[in-house]
Parts: sequence; structure tokens; C-alpha cells
Amino acid sequence: MALSPGSDAAGSSANHIDAPQLQLFVMALFFIFGGITSLNDVIIPKLKELFTLNFTQAMLVQFCFFAAYAVIGIPGARLVKKIGYMRGAVAGLVTMMAGCLLFIPASQTATYGVFLAALFVLASGVVIVQVVSNPLISLLGKPATAHSRLTFAQAFNSLGTTVFPIFGSILILGSLASVSADQLSGTALDAYRTAESQAIVNGYLGLAAALAIVAAVVWFFRNALKGEVHEDSSFAEGLALLKRPRFGFGAACIFLYVGAEVAIGSLIVNYLMQDHVMALDELSAGKLIGLYWGGAMVGRFIGSLVLRYISPGMVLTAVSIGAILLILISTQTAGDFSGYSLLAIGLTNAIMFPTIFTLACEKLGSKAADGSGIINVAIVGGAVIPLLTGVIADMSASLAIALILPAICYAIIAAFGFYARRPA
Repeated sequence: MALSPGSDAAGSSANHIDAPQLQLFVMALFFIFGGITSLNDVIIPKLKELFTLNFTQAMLVQFCFFAAYAVIGIPGARLVKKIGYMRGAVAGLVTMMAGCLLFIPASQTATYGVFLAALFVLASGVVIVQVVSNPLISLLGKPATAHSRLTFAQAFNSLGTTVFPIFGSILILGSLASVSADQLSGTALDAYRTAESQAIVNGYLGLAAALAIVAAVVWFFRNALKGEVHEDSSFAEGLALLKRPRFGFGAACIFLYVGAEVAIGSLIVNYLMQDHVMALDELSAGKLIGLYWGGAMVGRFIGSLVLRYISPGMVLTAVSIGAILLILISTQTAGDFSGYSLLAIGLTNAIMFPTIFTLACEKLGSKAADGSGIINVAIVGGAVIPLLTGVIADMSASLAIALILPAICYAIIAAFGFYARRPA
């Protein structure tokens, strides 16, 4: 899953950080927010059926979730600068817990808008936790191995995105009702939505309990970082960096990459359920989401090694072309071959985010924190691209045609990789 760069990659002193002591903590955070983000791919088909939504309406789940990166990203970064990394992590975890608890009134009122509001609050907490996690990863090693280290950290993020959808599918998509929402109306429809959405509530209540425990543990270590110092910066200073071709191009590619990755993940269940693809039921298709994100996990472990020896820009170009080819293969074939070709795109996604991020931010020096803030906002592509993909799917009545948009995103990313193949 896409990661939000921290607001201050260089503004805190690494001299007082005990790296071995913090590594497990940071990896756990990557695992948690990665898994929670990937659960959107499971609840989208569930809410689509419950509220008889078209693809455009269903993609509002991702729109509201990833809009938090644009709305909360900069304020969240300022909060972390004010209260510190560990307390910032607690604030993010508590906000995530509040978002999970909001699923209770969402289910009781059987209102789609309340579900969307709950997701926005949950995502706001995720953004704050990511603002904490990424700077710490940047500080836990040498700058020369930043590509490799951030890729390795994302592998733990991918472990969460692999595990959570499997168990989420069993819990949320596992109970099949004898009727569907489009067969009901009035009070019967409201009762059906309340009953069927209880599975979603149960899942997120379990997450809320887990988050409360993690927050308590982190609070216990709230003073673990000594001598923490942050430089002040403004969003306007970050915007000025967009005039630099390499950084501006890279920030745009973050927008496109996150959008493409999220759009494909959001469509997997409905895509695999199609008769000419794999004709799966909702639960079986939901379990396969883990293969998409699992491919990214495997690819990140491999990529952390490959990027030490091969130009990151050329690797980025190669995997982007691979993603385009897999989309073409999937949309032009049928059966299992079509389905697994789409799922294999997760493998090509593996190194994209950390590689784009580090290529874009090369040689920013003291402006690194400002650049991170802008890229943090660029993750809003996860809100925009999936929504546009849903619009195309509804207008064309074809998920295959809708995948043209992610393919275009990958083509532009391939061009950036070639452009940035040499050191800045």
C-alpha cells in the first residue's frame, strides 16, 4: 500500500535514537496502517451490494479515505512536530480507533454517508501514524541505502495488506444472505442493511480494541526519543519545489501510482466475479485480494536487494511497463489467466512508491521536509484516480475499459523512471 512520507525526514537528530529499539515499533506501525487501508477493497463490494451503488458511488469509499491525505497531511505533520513522534503516534492510533467506533452508528442508521464519514476519520488517524513512521525509517540507517531501506519497510506494510483482506473477507463477505438489497424496500431494506453491515462493525470493533492496546504500549514509551528536534517549514515553501522538474514530475507520479494501485485493488472482487473471468462468489474473490497485496510484499523484499545494484530509475521503468503488459493481458484474455494476470500487477507495484519518492527527493537537502509534505498531499491520487475509474466503468459498462486509466498512469511513471535514471 502507498505510504505517506513524513513531514520532517531530516529535521530530527538521529544521534539520540536507539535504532534497534525502534525498528520493531516502526515495522508494527507499517503493518497496522497497511492492513487497515487494504480493508477498503473488502468493504467496497459489500457496501456496493447493501446500498445498490454503481461503481462511481462505490469508489467514494476510496475518495473519502484518501482525501484525508490532502486534508490532514499538513496539519498532521505540524501536530507531530509539536508533540513529537511517539505522542504523535498515539494521537494517530486514537484517531483510528475513533474512526472504527463510528462504524457502530453507521450500521445502526444504515446510512452510506455515515460509513464514509467513519472512513475519513479512520484515514485521518492513518495519515498521522504514517507521518510518524516514514521519518523514523529515514533516520534508521545511512542515506545511501534509503531506496533499499524504505522498500524493506514497505514489505511489512504489504504483510498487513496481505493478511487483513483474507481475514476481512471471511468476516465481512462470508455471510451470504438469501436476498439482496435490490429486492427490498422501505423498512425491510433498512433492517437488511443494518443486519448485514453488522459484520463490518464486528470487524472494526476488533480493530478498535487492538488499536487501543497498541496506543497504550506506545504511550508507555512516549519518552523513548531523546533530543528530538524539528525544523519549522511552510507549505508554501514546499509548493515552490514543484518548479523543479525532477521533483514536480516525481510528485505527479506519486499521485498517479497511488491512484492506479488503489483503483485496481478496489475492482478486484467485482472483476474476478465476472462470468468471463473467474466467475467467483464474493467471498472467494475477496480472499484473492491477498494475492495482489502479497505480490507487492514479495516484490519489496526482492526489490530491496535489486535496488542496491541496478539503477532505481531503470527498475522503475521496467516494472511500470510490466504493469501495463499485465493489464493488457488480463483485459484481452479470459478465465483464470485473465484473473491471475490482474492479481500479478501487485508484484510490479512493489518498488514503485519508495523509488519514486527517493528519486523525486534526491538532492533536496534542507528542503527534504518540505518535499515530503508535498508528496504527502500527492497521495490524494488514491481518492481521484479510483473515482474516475469508476466513472469510466459506469459509462462504458466495462471494467476492462476502465483499466485503461491505470495503464495510462503506469505509462507516465515509466517515463519518469527513464527521466530520473541518472543521479540528480
